[in-house]
Amino acid sequence: MSLNNKVIIITGASSGIGKALAYELAKRGANLVLGARQFVTLCDITSDIQKQFNVKALAVQCDVTVEDDCAHLIKQAKLTFNRVDVLINNAGISMRALFKDLDLQVLKSLMDVNFWGTVYCTKHALPEILKTQGSIVGVSSIAGYKGLPGRTGYSASKFAMNGFLDALRVENLKTGVHVMTACPGFTASNIRNTALNKEAKQQGESSLEEDKMMTSEEVAVIIANGIINRKRTLILTGQGKLTVLLSKIFPAWLDKLVYNVFAKEKDPLLK
Repeated sequence: MSLNNKVIIITGASSGIGKALAYELAKRGANLVLGARQFVTLCDITSDIQKQFNVKALAVQCDVTVEDDCAHLIKQAKLTFNRVDVLINNAGISMRALFKDLDLQVLKSLMDVNFWGTVYCTKHALPEILKTQGSIVGVSSIAGYKGLPGRTGYSASKFAMNGFLDALRVENLKTGVHVMTACPGFTASNIRNTALNKEAKQQGESSLEEDKMMTSEEVAVIIANGIINRKRTLILTGQGKLTVLLSKIFPAWLDKLVYNVFAKEKDPLLK
């Protein structure tokens, strides 16, 4: 599969992995429909992409927690390009708070963005993707395989996302639609800076060592290759692959390893 002249929708495209995907896919010749709440930033990105690459890019203001916004995003893609080849459900937020301390609005916000945002966009894009036998991609997380302390809502939303995409894949085994779940490990992006604390406010500073993580650009290359090769699942980083393996064969031991890792983060929640 070539991405040249394909029409690709990316949610959460104003920063992090979404922004990196926009540049990587444009470099490969794809036309883009970029959705995010930060419309001015999106417009700057689409303008820059069109200057650098011989592709078309459209910015659409979209809050994925609002179904009508998701429907509008897909509609604009169809009106502009008359087709949709790939939907990348990338919009996401994280959190950092122990469950015993947090306001339950934190969990609701995580589910609304990470899970329901994926559901809404996929629901409205699927009729078009069935026509093109294209791809539906979910940018999930290793937290969708292993629950992480201080990230109950994040893990829950990513487990839900993984289950949704897995079931959707089976439903579409004979329709020609490709469904891929991409699970990055820790990635250097702004998702931890915008993570919600126990009061459902952005924490503002990452508690992890960003310089030791995979970059958003590296993640984007792997996801783009996964779309081309119509991969089923992508588990990024050796640490991620090991986590998934250990969760199956030594789950109790993995609990202790994960606890110890998060007990060493800056200003640890686990004492």
